[in-house]
Amino acid sequence: MLFSCQSKENQPQEVVLTNQSTVALTDKAISIKRDKLSGMPDGARYPVLLTQTGDTIAAQLDDLDGDNEWDELFFVIDLPANGEQTLQLSWASAQPDYTTRTSVRFGKRTAAESPVQPRTSDTLYANQLPKSAGMGYQPYQTDGPAWENDKVGFRHYLDGRNAKDIFGKKVSYMSPETVGISNTGAVEDNYHEMKEWGRDIMAVGSSTGIGGIALMIGDTPYRLGVTVNDTANNVENTTFNIITEGPVRSMMHLRYNNWKPDGTDRTYKVEEQPTIWPGMYAYRNTASVSGLQGDETLLIGMNNLDQTDSIAEINVDDEWVILLTHDRETYNNEWILGLALILPKTAYQGYMEAPASGRLAQAYFAKMKVQENQPVTYYAVGGWELSNEAFKDSASFRNYVQDLTRQLAAEVDVQVR
Repeated sequence: MLFSCQSKENQPQEVVLTNQSTVALTDKAISIKRDKLSGMPDGARYPVLLTQTGDTIAAQLDDLDGDNEWDELFFVIDLPANGEQTLQLSWASAQPDYTTRTSVRFGKRTAAESPVQPRTSDTLYANQLPKSAGMGYQPYQTDGPAWENDKVGFRHYLDGRNAKDIFGKKVSYMSPETVGISNTGAVEDNYHEMKEWGRDIMAVGSSTGIGGIALMIGDTPYRLGVTVNDTANNVENTTFNIITEGPVRSMMHLRYNNWKPDGTDRTYKVEEQPTIWPGMYAYRNTASVSGLQGDETLLIGMNNLDQTDSIAEINVDDEWVILLTHDRETYNNEWILGLALILPKTAYQGYMEAPASGRLAQAYFAKMKVQENQPVTYYAVGGWELSNEAFKDSASFRNYVQDLTRQLAAEVDVQVR
């Protein structure tokens, strides 16, 4: 008698997901640590997740610590309220073809006459601002890295300003890699014109944008970095690198080394980790500060150039606080743009309004408790009326952000068998 057998190492595993909340979940982020998985055969490098009906779930392996070994399996999935789904995990030697639902774009030119080249990392030194002596040009495509999903895009001003802007999207596909570059490869501001995919929509001014950070020492707020007209930075050097870019998750890391807030004798190190996955008009950020002396408060911003609508503070299930505005925070006040911060209540200490003018202005700031080198994780939301017609209505936008908050807070039990 002949027997066929499959070694234990090649047998698929089951991943059982149980939604422990009463909220139906859409594109719920799931991450599984490497040590929870087994049975990866030699030569197999790519995960294949199948539902019980045979549908493929897009997944990726992410190296989070830069040691060239993957640390997490990541995917997003829909789960019914109080429901369960079982997936089959196997391994393939070739990358499956998934729809791209997240991306990071970052490019730089090394001289005014040099074309922009894609990069995955960079270091900005204090004397390398666009208006520093010997510079006189913007080195970065879109002023710094841009990241997006199928709903919305964001960008970070790596050129010393360290504010976070919004790309409004009208399509689910990723915007072209050439956004911010001319036909000759030069840096070009071509993203303030409406394209098929959308455009840059938000007026940032002297704020830190949506989800940008600052620090309050005592009762005085200080800008992390400088303004567009400065010629020297107050951060000795800023490092940027892309941690991962995949079909369902993209993640970056920013480190500000030896930041000396203007007029103080203090020095801090600040780190950020913006992350995006599909399905939400938002990104997650994790920020930490070291060098604290005990009288500091972390400030998380949302711009306030249009003061038509006052800010709303909304508590959600005793765990989260939402700060929300719904007005025309767009160029020339042309469109409705709802903005929100989703903040952990354990660290939240109220909010403040910045001055109307100055180096750090035209903004609301959430005040967050900050401890030495301890991360604070929050979400920043941007809802443009041309991305979703429902966002024209204030109540609809508020309902969306409240539902998103419950989605993000919902716990999913993950069992690997």
